Order: sequence, then C-alpha cells, then structure tokens
Amino acid sequence: MKISKHAQRDARQLFRSCLVGGLLDESRVRQAVSLIVEKKPRGYVEILSRLHRLVKLDLEQRAARVESAVTLSADLQAQVAGQLKNIYGDRLNLAFEQNPSLLGGLRIQVGSDLYDGSVKTRLEKLQQSF
Repeated sequence: MKISKHAQRDARQLFRSCLVGGLLDESRVRQAVSLIVEKKPRGYVEILSRLHRLVKLDLEQRAARVESAVTLSADLQAQVAGQLKNIYGDRLNLAFEQNPSLLGGLRIQVGSDLYDGSVKTRLEKLQQSF
C-alpha cells in the first residue's frame, strides 16, 4: 500500500510527539491514536498504518535477544548486557535464552543486527566451503 507524503509526514510528527526523553511513551501513543480515530483527518488510515510501523520499528530496535547453548552465569549475563548497552544505549530490553542447537558460543540479535558466534554457524560455513 502506497502512503502519501502528507500521511508519512503526519505520522512522523505524531511519532516524535510520543517520545519523552528519547523513549517512546505508551500512553502518548494511545492518546495520539485515539485522537486520530476521533477526528478522522484526511488519510487517517494511512497515518495510523505508518505510525504503527514506526512504533514497531522502534520497539524492535530496543529489543535484544541473546541465545547460548547453555544457561549463562549471572556474571557473564551482566558482562554481555554491559557491552550491548555501551553499543546500543541504556534503553535496551535484554532477553537471555537457551538454545542447545547452537552447540556453543553466542547468537545475539538486536533489531536487525545479528552477531552470530555460534559453533553451529561456524560448522555450517566450513561445510559450505568444501
């Protein structure tokens, strides 16, 4: 679905108005959506669609998933969290998960960035090289 430039601009302005100190405020997003639905300006469906996309992208950029073959110790989790927060900022939401199929190493995904240092991936790359 193609969105008009006017709707894109309005959605960006609404998104910026929902930020408080660089963080997305859920209550402001709800207020903005209810205001748009109530007033129904021209292209309001496009505006809401674009705003939804911007909010979704913002949430994804602030979410980090760390996978390891075994459960990480609290010290190692704190170290990984500290390094990720140095790179991506303090507003990062971290989730540590256990994935035995990795065999060893870590697989870290932050938004669209993927850092894969797992043994499984290294073995797959080695297999492809033959």
